[in-house]
Amino acid sequence: MTSLKNKWVLITGASSGFGAAAARAFGAEGAKLLLGARRVERLKQVAGQSKKASAAAAHFHELDVSQTSSVDTFIAWAREKIGGPKSGAGGLHVLINNAGGAHGLDTVAEGRDADWEAMLQSNVLGVLRVTRAALPLMPHNAGASIINIGSVAGHTAYEGGAVYCAAKAGELQITRALRLELLGTGIRVGTVDPGLAETEFSLVRFKGDAAGAKKVYEGMQPLTARDIAEILVWIARRPAHVNIDELIVKPVDQAAVGKVYRRKN
Repeated sequence: MTSLKNKWVLITGASSGFGAAAARAFGAEGAKLLLGARRVERLKQVAGQSKKASAAAAHFHELDVSQTSSVDTFIAWAREKIGGPKSGAGGLHVLINNAGGAHGLDTVAEGRDADWEAMLQSNVLGVLRVTRAALPLMPHNAGASIINIGSVAGHTAYEGGAVYCAAKAGELQITRALRLELLGTGIRVGTVDPGLAETEFSLVRFKGDAAGAKKVYEGMQPLTARDIAEILVWIARRPAHVNIDELIVKPVDQAAVGKVYRRKN
């Protein structure tokens, strides 16, 4: 297995959910963290928690993946922290493209441009922007990994999810194309696609309706952010010649999108 001790790990959307849990999990491995998100105060808290978890370093900086200028500023900051792959510092070992999310459950007929644009910006264009900017920092033939966070929604469509499903299908195809484009570099590329996981995801999707968000998980045991974070660490720790292409992860209570076992109270 590959040790992550003192390796640089960059995580987008690290202020909550999968990103925050990943920061703590990689921190527990002794990694050096570069954390980005829009909510800087939340990032500061996550960085502190990661340091307590034994991270070798935990740096944070504002990042809005929907803005190219923000991505470029963030990666310039990251480069100053770690240097390039030829600097002797080892470069960026792991990139976790986690920033994303769903906005609303409207049908196509009732959808809103702002929601559509937010989903495509973060889940699709954000992945492209960050990856493009970060690639020059990643060493070749050293087990470096790009791990994108997808969703079962990228594999199966459902009512009210047209744009989110399209966005995550886009993430999946970006991952597949990137793997082909980076063949021969030794940089590993994969996607982790969760099913029902209880984070702030539903609260954002339901636009702050806590009761509506909670109902999504009623009567069943969903995945947790920690479940996914542990999987991300496991992928990054595989031997350098091993690539985990695509990993679909669902709770036992979810057999498929829309097929969920719910216990009666």
